[in-house]
Amino acid sequence: MAKRNEKIEKDLEALRHSCSHIMAHAVTELFPGVKLAIGPPIADGFYYDFDKREPFTPQDLEKITEKMKEIIKKNYPFVRSEKSREEALKFFGDRGEKYKVELIQDLDDEKVTIYEQGGFIDLCRGPHVKSTDEVKYFKLLSVAGAYWRGDEKRESLQRIYGTTFFTQEELDKYLYLLEEAKKRDHRKLGVELDLFSMHERAGAGLIYWHPKGSRIRKVIEDFWEDEHLKNGYELVDIPHIARIDLWQTSGHVDFYQEYMYSPMDIEGQKYIIKPMNCPGHILIYKTKVRSYRDLPIRWAELGTVYRYERSGVLHGLMRVRGFTQDDAHIFCRPEQLEDEIVGVIKFVLFMLRTFGFSDYDVALSTRPEKYVGTLESWKKAEEALKKALEKVKLAYVVNPGEGVFYGPKIDIKIKDSLGRAWQCSTIQVDFNLPERFDITFIDISGQRRRPIMIHRALLGSLERFFGVLIEHYGGAFPVWLAPVQATVLTITDLQKEYGQKVYNRLKEKSIRVKANFANEKIDKKIRNAQLQKIPYMLVIGKREVESETVAVRRRDQKDLGPVKVNQFIEDISEEIKNRR
Repeated sequence: MAKRNEKIEKDLEALRHSCSHIMAHAVTELFPGVKLAIGPPIADGFYYDFDKREPFTPQDLEKITEKMKEIIKKNYPFVRSEKSREEALKFFGDRGEKYKVELIQDLDDEKVTIYEQGGFIDLCRGPHVKSTDEVKYFKLLSVAGAYWRGDEKRESLQRIYGTTFFTQEELDKYLYLLEEAKKRDHRKLGVELDLFSMHERAGAGLIYWHPKGSRIRKVIEDFWEDEHLKNGYELVDIPHIARIDLWQTSGHVDFYQEYMYSPMDIEGQKYIIKPMNCPGHILIYKTKVRSYRDLPIRWAELGTVYRYERSGVLHGLMRVRGFTQDDAHIFCRPEQLEDEIVGVIKFVLFMLRTFGFSDYDVALSTRPEKYVGTLESWKKAEEALKKALEKVKLAYVVNPGEGVFYGPKIDIKIKDSLGRAWQCSTIQVDFNLPERFDITFIDISGQRRRPIMIHRALLGSLERFFGVLIEHYGGAFPVWLAPVQATVLTITDLQKEYGQKVYNRLKEKSIRVKANFANEKIDKKIRNAQLQKIPYMLVIGKREVESETVAVRRRDQKDLGPVKVNQFIEDISEEIKNRR
């Protein structure tokens, strides 16, 4: 089955690559003078970058689509040929295709492969389908800006995205999911539900949490802290800046500088705002001599870090410049490593399941070409990670050579309700920092030994995880997470007094409740509550006052009828307690 899936993926990649060439063919026929950049297949589709002075319009995409259909119908074969490097440079140079010329100049190969269909010729390694007629079910999706080779100092290009599948059914399913994703976009819902905002005046990639968003964040943080204490962790806090010397010792200045902000001068000393929490935790470790009896030491922190990300890759809550990491570092003896990893994996799965995620993609990444530590240590660490995954019966794939330079790792991607995978959880074994900072413990024989350090994040960054939660639930959070769990709605002014009593009783029981006693029609009040995705609406009219009940409606429009207030409090409290 694995081989069959791999073949399907390769065939789909060739189909999408071919469709990108057909799109470029159509663009060059419709818009003479447009320069071609690159057009690769990508996950779920393809794109092509064009150098065109005027922006592409929605009407242009319609024209391109029709022209593509014409090209497909003519059933042109995709013909592969080779040119010498010099011939290719002259060929594309004579056509004024400067981007192709630059690509060829960067190639070491003496031979260059060319693909042609119906007179359209492109620099390409392939593969492609046999002919244009094989591309039947496609859709052009959007236009976006792009920089040549991702460099914001280079030429500004226009990128047309599209997708194609083997069947109309597959295409329709994908387009449906795409529309659902638009409805669930956390940037859109963040505004509609008043959860967070971003402000260019303050700077890109920085998140401002509004009261409702902060309320959800506090619920997450309280749960996170309580569960860490139950699982044998201690909580620590470190400053947001440190002298540059610390980051030189850790290796961040050498290996991570492109993501770090420039040093600031404080009384003649250079300080850097922290991109990571680990060096700070190590400093705490080094404050006294540690015994083998002290290990394992598990320290956790919701630590805010700051990393430079190019403006072109920033994306709402998913890619930011300042974020809070649900970070922890475990210092353990080598013989404790496997058990600690098992404990972390179980902890990860418990946390993710509690938030409603039960489907994962898991990868074990092994030793890369450039690494620190001994081969023996790497072998032991990789074996410990592998055994831990097998002990908890978690299916995984191996990514050979994809570990970080300081150690192997496990990455867990969660699948949301639309089947999309998001990288959140990671477990990394580190041989580098214990060596660089010379941290030790005294073993049973009185000798100094080097501990192994485990870096782990269960949720990843709170910002990113919150964005995933918003899209997973479409903003309709489960009751225990909802910023407002119930709202009291009166039909007329005559019910205000009773409505206030109901509101107060819920408030006393720590239920997050709002009230709407405004002089408005009840249908409007209910509609507004539904738009805010409040789980429960407690409607109060004359009958409810007389019977001392509330008419309970759920946000999914299900009417639960009249319920005694105490019974409702008991029911919703049970949901909150069980995190439903």
